[in-house]
Amino acid sequence: MDIKRYTEDAVSLLRELIETPSVSRDESKAADVLIRHLDSYGLKWQREGNNVWCLSSGFQPGRPTILLNAHIDTVKPVASWTRAPFKASLEGDVLYGLGANDCGGGLVSLLQAFRMIQGVQLIFLASAEEEVSGQDGIVRALPLLPKIDVAIVGEPTGMQPAVAEKGLMVIDMTERGKSGHAARNEGVNAIYKMLDDLCLLRDYRFERVSPFLGETRLQVTMVNAGTQHNVVPDECHAVIDVRTNELYTNEEAFRLLQEVVHSDLKARSFRLSSSRIDLHHPLIQKLMTMGKKPFGSPTLSDQALMPFPSFKMGPGDSARSHAADEFIRVSEIEDAIRTYVELLNVREAMGSF
Repeated sequence: MDIKRYTEDAVSLLRELIETPSVSRDESKAADVLIRHLDSYGLKWQREGNNVWCLSSGFQPGRPTILLNAHIDTVKPVASWTRAPFKASLEGDVLYGLGANDCGGGLVSLLQAFRMIQGVQLIFLASAEEEVSGQDGIVRALPLLPKIDVAIVGEPTGMQPAVAEKGLMVIDMTERGKSGHAARNEGVNAIYKMLDDLCLLRDYRFERVSPFLGETRLQVTMVNAGTQHNVVPDECHAVIDVRTNELYTNEEAFRLLQEVVHSDLKARSFRLSSSRIDLHHPLIQKLMTMGKKPFGSPTLSDQALMPFPSFKMGPGDSARSHAADEFIRVSEIEDAIRTYVELLNVREAMGSF
């Protein structure tokens, strides 16, 4: 098992992906790059939109199956980059470039592990539109795949298993007043009407606390009202970002907020739920014997859209994601490939999935 050679293949692919812009909903060329490499590895692939997947050799539907998933899309580069975001710059052990950490490192590491592992039913899936939870991302691909028993998502976690992650719900809040001339103190100011709700939300606490994810938290992140300085605003709009733990469904958290505020609330979606995998799952148990420490992740991933057990584990550091001068270390990729291969030698545990 030549880890060095597979690491070189991983870095070669990642460099080409970095230099192929793949901002969410524009991943077609990156999918083409990935397919060329799959062809060079002799792997058979399928594609739906910009989602690309492979089944392991000798795949038999109905047998316990592990999904290896990471995404090929990136966020837009922020203005504070000091390097060219779409140029792969390798300096010693460090590879700079947009998407290197989130989540190109996980993508190429999972792919090389997929190539190396024999005798385990695997699906490798490179999915699109993860950063925007888009309808043409993983939700478009999953109905076309064989039944999946558990998934490993290659988001950057320092190769520690994130066994739970918070969900996301975005709520639009609206309060209505009555317009009038500001000089005559006429009308009903919608901003003032919303102030009580804003103060209440600032101090609101959800009761149930998760041992892995902590509290369900909310933040009012946008407020907008008024048309000009001398008109009393008749509408005030705010946006609430809610991060649910696994002890609340998004629907339940929404109902609780409806009960305490006066303003009108409308959730944009309930679909991005919190997720958790049982600590007694064979893969988690094996990781703990390997010295890995389960934790809870505050960031969202495609796990929210998976109707089966899953956990996040990938090379890199979540703190580098969406930041200027993003990077991954080659040594992190090599360690990830080695760890995935050791973990996925689980033939003895497959029957208990």
